Amino acid sequence: MQGPQEPQGPYLKSFVPLSLQTGSGTDKGPCYGTSKCKIEDAVERLIHPTLCEQCIEFLERRLVQQLNGSVERAGEEVLHAFILVHTKLLAFYSSRNASTLSTSDLLALIIMAQNMYPSNMELEDPSPEEGESTSGSGHESFYTPEPSPTDPDSSGSADEARKGGTPVFEFVDPDIQMAEDSLQTLEVPPPDPSTPRRVFLEVSLKEGLYPMMPHSMYCLPLWPGITLVLITKIPTGALAMSVYKYLEAFAKLEKRLMEGQEGSAASRGQPNMHEVRNKLDKFIKLLGPREIQTVQLQNVWTEFKNRAFSRGGPGFNKDLIPWCKNMKTQLCGIYKQCFLTDFGPGDNSQHLSTSLQERAQAMVQEKLMDWKDFLLVKSRRNITMVSYLLPRDFPGLIHFICVDRSTGQMIAPSLSVTERTTSELGKGPVAQFIKNKVWKLVSTTRHYLQKGYSTVTLRDGDFFFCYFLWFENESGFKLEAGDIPVLPDDFAPIGMLAWDYYRRKLLRYYSKSHQGEVVKCYELLTVHLGVIPAEIILQHCRQLASRLWEPTRNPLL
Repeated sequence: MQGPQEPQGPYLKSFVPLSLQTGSGTDKGPCYGTSKCKIEDAVERLIHPTLCEQCIEFLERRLVQQLNGSVERAGEEVLHAFILVHTKLLAFYSSRNASTLSTSDLLALIIMAQNMYPSNMELEDPSPEEGESTSGSGHESFYTPEPSPTDPDSSGSADEARKGGTPVFEFVDPDIQMAEDSLQTLEVPPPDPSTPRRVFLEVSLKEGLYPMMPHSMYCLPLWPGITLVLITKIPTGALAMSVYKYLEAFAKLEKRLMEGQEGSAASRGQPNMHEVRNKLDKFIKLLGPREIQTVQLQNVWTEFKNRAFSRGGPGFNKDLIPWCKNMKTQLCGIYKQCFLTDFGPGDNSQHLSTSLQERAQAMVQEKLMDWKDFLLVKSRRNITMVSYLLPRDFPGLIHFICVDRSTGQMIAPSLSVTERTTSELGKGPVAQFIKNKVWKLVSTTRHYLQKGYSTVTLRDGDFFFCYFLWFENESGFKLEAGDIPVLPDDFAPIGMLAWDYYRRKLLRYYSKSHQGEVVKCYELLTVHLGVIPAEIILQHCRQLASRLWEPTRNPLL
């Protein structure tokens, strides 16, 4: 990899992916550190090649094979399985029958898993002082209860009790107590691991592309901070594919009618509406007349046929456009009825049995039992500036983030913002200060990316920030930068979650001028001390980009 070159004016630039840490399970705010939320839209892998390879082989040859070979899977098939340590990906495996899981979908699944079982970093990372006290080598402390007061007046006030004095009983207004009890009943209970979540993933098959195919997601906690996630194909997946095909057929027919095509020119286009008629009749019969939504679909479809196919009807003309819209509405209602309803407490027929899920948990726990504590520590210190890069090679470099946008994967050092853990930048306040600076830079680079730039350099007080975006071919040679369209201010947020800008817009646009080549996209953000000369900083950026993605240094990426 040649890495970024010295800026030569405004050329293509893109937003650098950051990984932000949550300090505790209840703190949802963006923070840098060990358990990194993907606020910067990139997946971070746990870097331990040997263990990663072992876990991938375990998922492939033992776990997925046993689950798919069991009679307790209730018609489901495990397509994807992966192990998370906090928000870092330890191992990922897709079965041969599975469509490729897009990075944006994977990132969304990781965020969902973290939301279901948030990592409480402080509880999982005992401080050195706690370690000393539990080991017996630290200072011992004992609790001595206060003597009971002999004089009623000496019991003290309620304020004194709150400050550590003797507890006292307080009168609570019944209305207040009732309100508090009511609030407790409204608290959302913790998720039941055995009950799957319905997720919708992009699937590319021979029949076509299906942007929102329903799947089941099983999030099975192994230990606090370590989770097994299973994505399964549901038995009614073929129903969703049929709904997609019919929606596409009526959308294309509506488009042809709006363009002025009528009669046979409209009905015999692709797909042929006469073929759709026979297939849709069979589809509605299979649904059955029990559900209200099915009855409504049947009524609208009958009226559509009377107008389009009957000899006395108006046929295929612009008067049929409202009925195309009605058919699309009814088909969406069928989709919602079948796939957007929550799993009921008694619905055990359409997902993996509880015993099968428990066996899966036990198998992975047995595999990782000796690695559990190491993984939790490794997730907090996945990459450090001192161990990963020699300080003498990059003097003045404070922090960096590098992303391979072709795969959606990133590398960034850990940066803790808690008071209980120490990084190269010290404890919480310093790291928090740097985090705020970098996050502000990310917002700035997004703005300039929308304007069509691929390089941003700016000085902010004692710091010098650099951002680069560049393209390479499969051999690692840097491709000549080209212009990209300027995005409007109301464009979807740049990233992968809202709309995969890099894959759907950036790489497609740039690949047009490099037909027959595999184009890769990279981003690099660096933070240096402001006293470092600009030419040294640019040299660091080129060397850093080259070193970060060396196959021998960072395998499985």
